[in-house]
Amino acid sequence: MANFVEVEKTMKSCLVVDDSSVVRKVARRILEDMDYIVQEAEDGQEAYDKCMQEMPDSILLDWNMPIKSGIEFLKDLRAYDGGTKPKVVFCTTENDVGFIAMALRAGADEYIMKPFDRDILETKFERLWVD
Repeated sequence: MANFVEVEKTMKSCLVVDDSSVVRKVARRILEDMDYIVQEAEDGQEAYDKCMQEMPDSILLDWNMPIKSGIEFLKDLRAYDGGTKPKVVFCTTENDVGFIAMALRAGADEYIMKPFDRDILETKFERLWVD
């Protein structure tokens, strides 16, 4: 029988980064139901600081936030040693193809639109780990 530490090591972690507490709460509930260990940050700077402490396996990232935007955070993260490890899903209201292309060029792995539902989030996060 595996002990708690062994079980926890097999669970994936996700940092949910959004200035909306409602979005963070909804995403947390869905991701925890998918057996993710979830942390939250309300802006890109807080997210960057948390990543410097412990790099998550994945990040659900809002675009428009105070202090440091999602795209600024992503560029800083990907430039950091070890910052290419997390799978990043951009989650935003920006639906212009130019924004999507910019996010993918900056290092996003997936892109979803707000508002999202459980099916969309589950599908994107399941797809992250399929090689």
